[in-house]
Amino acid sequence: MTAVPGLDVAVDLGVATVTLDRPDRLNSLTFDIYARLRDLFVEFETDDRVKVVIVTGNGKGFCSGGDVHEIIGELVTYGAADMTAFARMTGDLIKNMRRLRKPIIAAINGTAAGAGAVIALAADLRIAAKGASIAFLFTKVGLTGADMGAAYLLPRVVGLSKATEMLLFGDKVSSDDAERLGLYNRVVEKDALLSEAKAWAQRLVEGPSFSLGMTKELLNNHLAADLYTAIDMEARAQTICMLADDFKEFHRSFVKKRPPKFEGK
Repeated sequence: MTAVPGLDVAVDLGVATVTLDRPDRLNSLTFDIYARLRDLFVEFETDDRVKVVIVTGNGKGFCSGGDVHEIIGELVTYGAADMTAFARMTGDLIKNMRRLRKPIIAAINGTAAGAGAVIALAADLRIAAKGASIAFLFTKVGLTGADMGAAYLLPRVVGLSKATEMLLFGDKVSSDDAERLGLYNRVVEKDALLSEAKAWAQRLVEGPSFSLGMTKELLNNHLAADLYTAIDMEARAQTICMLADDFKEFHRSFVKKRPPKFEGK
């Protein structure tokens, strides 16, 4: 895997851990980090070593968004074409996270702000350390709160009214409030964050990865589907899963009274 300063990637026991590693800058993003993250989530799709992805940060912050000097300071000199290319690249990162047919867990160790908040939002599951606030602060820097898919994804997680408040004001949401709203799946003590995330990841690694990928794909597709189309898509997907080896393995394990050994086939 291509190495980029400020980003660490490690694969172990089926889990790829992606660590934003600029702790002195609260893990703010550079152009290179954005581009590498965008590409990583494409590469993970065909990397058989990877069954689950954890995204986390080093130090006090999860990710504070685009670096003020290295990104914003450059963007203000751009013309329309280059500015559009950058905006599309940031959106492609979120597209690739959602397209990945493998679960993504955001282990939010500290403040997630701006683009960092959307990266956390785009994950499938979010575990946060106590005190790890989240803020979609785009309007505070003179930008639309609808960035990188935030206006699409956030209302579907917390509801339209609360999402509108969060995107218009850009205020910090505490870890307790984020959990109450369903934005965080779970809040834990900071020293337990990675162990909790890895425990969830290991459960998913041991699960039927083909079926998990199908589940994520349908969750994405259903965001824009009516009920009857959704039910038809689920029937087709379930048929495929019932023809897969993992479903047959479950039956064999049940009959033989042993744990199933899923292989994602």
